[in-house]
Amino acid sequence: MSASTPAAASPTVPEDTAVDPIVVGLVANRMHSLLNEQQVALIRVAFSPVVRESLDLACAVFDSAGRMIGQSSGGTPGHINAMATGMEHIVAAFPQDTLAEGDVLITNDPWLTAGQINDITVATPVYRGGTLVAWFASCCHSPDIGGRILSAAATEVFEEGLRLPVMRLRSAAGPDETLEQIIRANVRTPDETLGDIYAQVAANEVGARSLLAMMDEFGLHTIDPVADEIMRRSEAALRTALSELQDGVYCAEATSDGFDGEAIHLKARVTIRGDAIDIDYDGSSPQSRNGVNVVLNYTRAYTSFAVKAAFAPEVPHNAGSFRPVTVRAPAGSVLNCVDPAPVASRHLVGHFLPSLLFEALRPAVPGGLQASSADALWMTVWRSAELGEPFPFTLTAFAAGGAGARPAKDGLNTTSFPTGVRAAPTEVLETLTSLVQVQRELRQDSGGAGEFRGGLGQILRVRRLGVNAWSVNANIDRLTHPAPGARGGAEGTRGEFVDDATGRPLPAKRLVRLAPGTTVRLSFPGGGGYGNPADRAPEKVLDDVVNGYVGIDAARAVYGVDIEYTGDPAALVRMPGSYVVRGTSRGPATGP
Repeated sequence: MSASTPAAASPTVPEDTAVDPIVVGLVANRMHSLLNEQQVALIRVAFSPVVRESLDLACAVFDSAGRMIGQSSGGTPGHINAMATGMEHIVAAFPQDTLAEGDVLITNDPWLTAGQINDITVATPVYRGGTLVAWFASCCHSPDIGGRILSAAATEVFEEGLRLPVMRLRSAAGPDETLEQIIRANVRTPDETLGDIYAQVAANEVGARSLLAMMDEFGLHTIDPVADEIMRRSEAALRTALSELQDGVYCAEATSDGFDGEAIHLKARVTIRGDAIDIDYDGSSPQSRNGVNVVLNYTRAYTSFAVKAAFAPEVPHNAGSFRPVTVRAPAGSVLNCVDPAPVASRHLVGHFLPSLLFEALRPAVPGGLQASSADALWMTVWRSAELGEPFPFTLTAFAAGGAGARPAKDGLNTTSFPTGVRAAPTEVLETLTSLVQVQRELRQDSGGAGEFRGGLGQILRVRRLGVNAWSVNANIDRLTHPAPGARGGAEGTRGEFVDDATGRPLPAKRLVRLAPGTTVRLSFPGGGGYGNPADRAPEKVLDDVVNGYVGIDAARAVYGVDIEYTGDPAALVRMPGSYVVRGTSRGPATGP
């Protein structure tokens, strides 16, 4: 048995509600602006660095029926695309006749929204003259939601924290104080968690206020006809892009580390037929006993992102761009897990989907698609481990390995793909906690070799001040299975998670208790290379060596380029003119 998310039928716009196409363009642009205003408001009043610095969030506006019209320019595909589908559940749970002006709804049910209990969605219906005309919503990763510290160690969702069905957070009479008390009593960071929820409420209000002002300006009593046309245009643009491709079936497979040595196997069968695309994940691993499972909503989110990125990246993303895409995954599989499966670290599998689909679709794209990336965002949760400490902390931090090389460009270093979540500045993390980032630098030779080199990972060493114990949950991947290259490119380097003093590997995706004085070293994986390394121009190899991306030994052994450093061996700063190419195995020397 399998479940799917079939393409929805395009809405029919009655002739008497047709709108001026110029007005459609103006409204679409204005909505983009007000959505960014909503996002900026959310970031500026948020309490946690997860939202304020890392932008692990999404903001969107929906029509009166809950169909997504547009999204802010920031945020993550796993939030925004899952929220787009999730609004269907929210609207179904609270039909219009059960709502009133002043209501605000909340949920973090993984199967309804972003696939993880830590991700909280807040949705606000917008009223004009007593009529519901739109919705604003945001989804943010909470700094804590109780249960286990976020990891993949749980064996059922009940262990992972406080689960909220779709329910009222506020009404015109004010907040639900009982609900707020329940949230505070169940999380380790009550001020930050509830403060971020307040920020989501405020940001939705900012978006609603600007939308109503725009409707007054354009004399619109409803935005639904304009929304219909915006969605229709996105749908038509994506269908046009798909129709230009050769019909066919394209397949690919990938492997992630999984949990405790049990790897997760992913398999995709992509069918392009006319102006539609169908992705079937049959053959992927069954759902895991531990929290690396993915709900179908999240699977669809990263699948639709990959399709749009591959074929029509410039098309505005809304409900219309979902319609040509059908996603299928067997119920009970790792990409369509069944409640109450554990799901806390679902990104460690879900983030692999764009690279998997790019591998399948590469033959269908004339210009090619990038090689596999480090993919899964590295999320670490650091905590002071002793009760009664004067300055306790629970801190979630993000960082990224390298992106895959592109068909005509090197991969981006330490860049989160496909999620887009940012790493918080070192100064912010050290101000909020007693942690010290001893080292944070690019990891030389970690990018896969190729005509175009994979993006580099980074090295991060962390210790804690003082004499107290502490802990870390490292929700990470590609320690065992590196990012493969494409078209003859080499794989990226595997990641490492070790005790810095001994080099002893530490267990990933679960709580690791650390003694005072311990330094943890995280070496992030690199992206896969693209094309034969022998075809890389010697001057590019020289640039890599000068910039510290590639070592002199690797330049010779991997690329066949003999580079010599002629400057002072003790120099801390080595100028570009101090490196020369003495020769290559592919032709005469290009240096002096």
